Amino acid sequence: MSSERFPSIIVFDVNETLLDIDTLTPLFTRVFGKQRVLREWFAQLVLYSQTMTLSGLYTPFGELGIGALQMTAAIHKIVLTDDDIDELKERMSKMPAHPDVVPALTKLREAGFRLVTLTNSVNSASPTPLEKAGLSQFFERHFSVETVGKFKPTPDTYQLVADTLAVDMSDLCLVACHLWDTIGAQAAGCRSAFLTRPYNAMLNAPNVPVPDLIASDLSTLADLIISKKNA
Repeated sequence: MSSERFPSIIVFDVNETLLDIDTLTPLFTRVFGKQRVLREWFAQLVLYSQTMTLSGLYTPFGELGIGALQMTAAIHKIVLTDDDIDELKERMSKMPAHPDVVPALTKLREAGFRLVTLTNSVNSASPTPLEKAGLSQFFERHFSVETVGKFKPTPDTYQLVADTLAVDMSDLCLVACHLWDTIGAQAAGCRSAFLTRPYNAMLNAPNVPVPDLIASDLSTLADLIISKKNA
């Protein structure tokens, strides 16, 4: 871990890091009879968002989410209805915040950190998912990868934040519960704080960057970030 000054701008991933995607579970339990299919769908969504970027292509994240649901249904030989797709859209638009989010954001804001978000999801009209979850007021800016037409973890997505805020990449710290996101941020020159929510863990392999900070809940991670500022 570097001894350099820790960044004062904290960039938050949104889906699963701040907003609880497990609230989609009832849809997957009803349609597939197994709640674990939610994780299968989400893995397909992440895989194909990254595939699109590597291939020089772009489709909005929500549209890929619908396509990934249809793909997952085809794999399981399930016939989806329009109501199933509408339910996915509705549930994704109003995911609640995890219980540890508001306390953590409050700590960080009171400690003087600048807070922004960076999401693979597209910008949406008000009320946005973060507004519905009661989180929007904590952040000075909200960034979407749709601006660059590429998905995380491509470097351009993190560079978008640095360029818009007129800071160096080293002035940013990404907070995410997906290691692929922290790997991308570190490779692009950012610092990172890894949140090990359920279904997420470290990858111990050669040349995989180790996050600067690691914790299993966001409030503890916020404390670690604040302690770095005060060190």
